[in-house]
Amino acid sequence: MITRFDTNDRMSQLVKHNNTLYLAGQVADGATVAEQTQGCLDKVDALLSQGGSSRDRILQTVIWLDSMDDFAEMNTVWDAWVPSGAAPARASGEAKLALPKFKVEVIVIAACDD
Repeated sequence: MITRFDTNDRMSQLVKHNNTLYLAGQVADGATVAEQTQGCLDKVDALLSQGGSSRDRILQTVIWLDSMDDFAEMNTVWDAWVPSGAAPARASGEAKLALPKFKVEVIVIAACDD
């Protein structure tokens, strides 16, 4: 069974299939990379909760940065957020994001109870 949350004609913010959650890329406003990263992670927390999961059940995360020069600043926020002993598989890379104001985008796949 597939359940979609916060769906419009283009996309869903969250898709639940069996015991897995797939989150759309999350972006956030903010003046700094740290603020945007925290905003993204706050949205991830909310979506995980909505799908019946939490950050300690994340399987994989992909983080896109507008510039790899911001890698250390993003990691400072990430390292404080990710639960000790529950770090997911993760990749980070540089990409042109949807709007120039966005510096960070976070994509998550997580386990959940069915």
